[in-house]
Amino acid sequence: MKKIMVVGVSAGAGKSTFARKLSDILQINVYHLDTMYWEPGWVEAAFEDFKSRQQEVINQQEWIIEGNYNSTFEMRVEKADTIIYIEKSLTVCLYRVIKRWLTNIGKDRPDRAIGCNEKIDMAFIKFICSTYFQRKKKMRQQLEKLKSSKQVFIFTTNTEIDTFLRRLAN
Repeated sequence: MKKIMVVGVSAGAGKSTFARKLSDILQINVYHLDTMYWEPGWVEAAFEDFKSRQQEVINQQEWIIEGNYNSTFEMRVEKADTIIYIEKSLTVCLYRVIKRWLTNIGKDRPDRAIGCNEKIDMAFIKFICSTYFQRKKKMRQQLEKLKSSKQVFIFTTNTEIDTFLRRLAN
């Protein structure tokens, strides 16, 4: 595992936390797609800039890239040797998004671009709810196809995640 994608069913699945822990264990830098996509003040980057920032990372010898962004999924998966997918229930994802917002109000986070303080609105909650089941089905289909050429891990419980990380650490 040298070129690792960490993706999830939704915001709040635990991608960022998992990627940071994986980075600590493997001593491989983690890159968060949100920091590549968002400019300060929650301004979307131009698509070519977003793609270019990812290209710089995937051309490196080793990396962990955390985030979904289907528009550039294929360019990352082409270079990845490992895909780790975290699938939590919709209820857990929503709970974590709200908890994260309450914990980080007015703060920057390492998995966000500078100047993109934690925020939440009904449009974001609606997006999570309205896309969850469709994304879950699509991701499972994509991963099934990738199993023949990539190392694919699917985690649905904290026990699975903890066991995987503990084994890697040992």
